[in-house]
Amino acid sequence: MRVTLLQTDIVWEDKQDNLRLLRKKLEMLRGEAEIVVLPETFSTGFSMNSRQLAEPVTGDTITTLRQWATEFQFAIAGSYIACNEDATSTENHPYYNRAFFLTPEGEAYYYDKRHLFRMGKETEHFTAGNRRPIISYREWNILLLVCYDLRFPVWSRNVNNEYDLLIYVANWPVPRRRVWDVLLQARALENICYVCGVNRVGTDNNQMSHSGGSVIYSPKGELLASVPDNEEGTATAPLDLSALREFRQRFPAWKDAECFQINN
Repeated sequence: MRVTLLQTDIVWEDKQDNLRLLRKKLEMLRGEAEIVVLPETFSTGFSMNSRQLAEPVTGDTITTLRQWATEFQFAIAGSYIACNEDATSTENHPYYNRAFFLTPEGEAYYYDKRHLFRMGKETEHFTAGNRRPIISYREWNILLLVCYDLRFPVWSRNVNNEYDLLIYVANWPVPRRRVWDVLLQARALENICYVCGVNRVGTDNNQMSHSGGSVIYSPKGELLASVPDNEEGTATAPLDLSALREFRQRFPAWKDAECFQINN
């Protein structure tokens, strides 16, 4: 499986401009990638203006991305500001930081961010999700999580090898960059899986700077791909499912793991 990191800057709260810029980047990846991973809230930035920016999955953002996934023949993952189908901008409906995984075959998977970043007031403007779906795509099982979820290992726990690839999409700022670097590698090692983390670059309207650090790690914690810091760019790595399964057989640490029960 060829996975591509797409590290970008984000135009603040401008969906159309972000989509326009994204299409140019995706066109260049045609034939190179099977999965392209975008940063968290790729179309707006990490804005708390959820009431005005939220869209249902039938809105322009997801509809456009689904068309592009089919056109370019690769899956697209990321997150955006979402609401339910019956919500309007004037009603008191829940809003979500919703991750998506859209396939060229027309399948769509969604995950609502579980751990909302209270220090950035995300808990005041969004509703936390309580489901953690496993995505099945081309023989791979994939877990897609969002930014602050990275700090919570039980939520990321790979019970009985239920997933092979763990993806985090993020707007992770410079002051806490070391946490991002260390925990991504740790998640690969402890869960015996491939880990992909995609972060944005640039400075948002809250004057928060982001340096990137988008990477892919192997189940042994080896760095397979990375995008240079503070630059827009891409990096692609081929992931080997057979090698992963062989390593899990030779080193079955997962059999000795404790079970946890998560209370919603």
